Amino acid sequence: MTNPAAAGLGAFFAPRAIAVIGASNDPGRIGGRPVDFCKAAGFAGPIYPVNPTRDEVQGLKAYPDIESVPGDVDLAILAVPSARVADTLDACGRRGVRAAVIFSAGFSEVGGAGAAAQAELLEIARRHGIRILGPNCLGFYSAASGACGTFTTGLEGGMPRRGRIGLITQSGAYGTHLLSMAKARRLGVAGWVSTGNEADVTVAECLAHMIESDDVGAVGLYMEGVNRPDMLIRALTRARELRKPVTIMKVGASEVGARAVQSHTASLAGSDASFQAVIEHYGALRAETTEEMFDTLYAATVAPLPAGDRLGILTVSGGAGVLMADAAEKHGLSVPPMPDASVEKLLERNPLASPRNPVDITAHALNDFDLIPDYLSEMMRVGAFDAYCAFFTSWTASPVLGPRLREALLGTLGDHDRPFALVGLFNEDQAAAYEDRGVLTFADPSRAVAALARLARLARGFDAAAPDALPEIAETRIAAGAMTEAAAKARLAEAGIACLPERVVTTADAAVEAAAEMGGGPVVLKILSPDIAHKTEVGGVALNLRGAGPVRAAAQRMLEEIPAKVPDARIDGLLVSPMAGEGVELIVGTHRDPVMGPMVMVGLGGVLAEVLKDVALARAPVTAEEALGLLARLRGGAILDGVRGRPGVDRKAVADVIARLSVLAAANADSVESIEINPLLARPDGAVALDALILPAAAEDG
Repeated sequence: MTNPAAAGLGAFFAPRAIAVIGASNDPGRIGGRPVDFCKAAGFAGPIYPVNPTRDEVQGLKAYPDIESVPGDVDLAILAVPSARVADTLDACGRRGVRAAVIFSAGFSEVGGAGAAAQAELLEIARRHGIRILGPNCLGFYSAASGACGTFTTGLEGGMPRRGRIGLITQSGAYGTHLLSMAKARRLGVAGWVSTGNEADVTVAECLAHMIESDDVGAVGLYMEGVNRPDMLIRALTRARELRKPVTIMKVGASEVGARAVQSHTASLAGSDASFQAVIEHYGALRAETTEEMFDTLYAATVAPLPAGDRLGILTVSGGAGVLMADAAEKHGLSVPPMPDASVEKLLERNPLASPRNPVDITAHALNDFDLIPDYLSEMMRVGAFDAYCAFFTSWTASPVLGPRLREALLGTLGDHDRPFALVGLFNEDQAAAYEDRGVLTFADPSRAVAALARLARLARGFDAAAPDALPEIAETRIAAGAMTEAAAKARLAEAGIACLPERVVTTADAAVEAAAEMGGGPVVLKILSPDIAHKTEVGGVALNLRGAGPVRAAAQRMLEEIPAKVPDARIDGLLVSPMAGEGVELIVGTHRDPVMGPMVMVGLGGVLAEVLKDVALARAPVTAEEALGLLARLRGGAILDGVRGRPGVDRKAVADVIARLSVLAAANADSVESIEINPLLARPDGAVALDALILPAAAEDG
């Protein structure tokens, strides 16, 4: 990572000189490891061991303190007891050190006095203009500079194979595991960093730095929390612009909070779901396992991204072909058939084959090895595939067949521009011979297909069209305090969201009068209270009321019974509106996620949304075009296009509601907890809000 200006972290990853304070002559001790590792990695600048008890450390002249170091120092590595860290950091600041890695523990991770001590470190660092990595961290490794500000055991026995993968982790121990796994898998590593307590430098800032580096082609993150969501989003945005793949392992879901029970949206849009929605929006991938993350990083740094999701399967085993076809369907890849003319041509060449797709050459290729390049050439000639997966079992490792197969495949592929995954058995040299030509190697067919599918997902995220403009709303501010449904709907109407005509009444006679003025058709009657979020649960909703008698009876019942059921609720009267008719019920809502900020959600089912759990999320605000994308992600989205003879709904009208609500939520992110339209009735000629709820933020949140 050689761009010193990127994100202000150049003094870490490309320092000109390093001081190791607390340096040990024993390369196995925490203070000795950075010296040993920097020498082993070929760091070209001076390394200054600081140890007041020794004149020499690991063959290098040692100094009693940082003030005695003769040259300028960009980076100081602090391997001293926690009680000495503050004074040592202050001395580094006076000496002009630009960056410090603090190994020492006993700070915010232990709370209380430790948190106060960490705050003191940050104050010292800011006073002197020093950047801090840590405390309580394992540090970093940079392949380009050879700087190894770390004591991780992951560098024991040699440096990782140099490549284009960046690894960032909040966990030191698991970060060591990641680095060790990368070495064992022969993955090419450009750099690795463990951020620890993140008093200053965060995972997000490290990502921003790596994204700008010419040495890094893809980044994997292990995250336990998000300390700088704004910077994370900027980094992901930049990664998308540069088409650099980012894969994230995120563990631990935040609590939504006690107030979430009042809002369906909040319960459906918890922090983990919000995090997932944000990274998907910016084209990053979420990995469920370390293996999945490494497969993705490996594939993204060896092979090109596909232009689509069409997979061509070449095999010498029918069973393996079916296995790969099943995996393709599971992971969202299509397996289109070969053209009839090509099938006939290939069958004429080998009547024992099954060349539809999967294209099974069969073991007859052992008798006629030219079948392999002939079949692959035909698959490439028809141009029907965006990616290829080929299965050749142990042939790849055979001392007899292996070289012939490699010559046949690589000779046919030439300068291919589409990802090609080869499944078989490989030793290190055999795998490298393929990978050097951009061919992926896997032992497991299912993992090969899954990796290709993730490349296709990355490509789709990068290729997404630039969104249109946000809708304009004349008045974006929402008044403070709790609101009734009527007040909430009035605010939505001001934002350009259609609502049914309705009247607020306070007596049964007034309800009858209002119903008559609405044309005599069926009406709905609802209790009106800023303190009752779920009206149906207290008997506060009556549907399809026709005529004066039913309307009066329902009104009297609500006005008499509900105050007794909910004695602490303020009752402002009743809301009378006409029945809306048929359509598809949706829920559209926003929720202020405690980490990611305002989120917008759309789901199927209206009042059944929490049962169906078919929702799509995005960080607010979104454009109408992006809102259409949310509708496309709903599993049951086909309902919107009409089923069993029913007409489809106006998707553009629904998308406009989603976008307008998201703009409203983003403008009030500091004062509004959630806004909810439930249900939104989507119809062939528009969409109308049938119920609305606006919850203010808790007083302690400002």
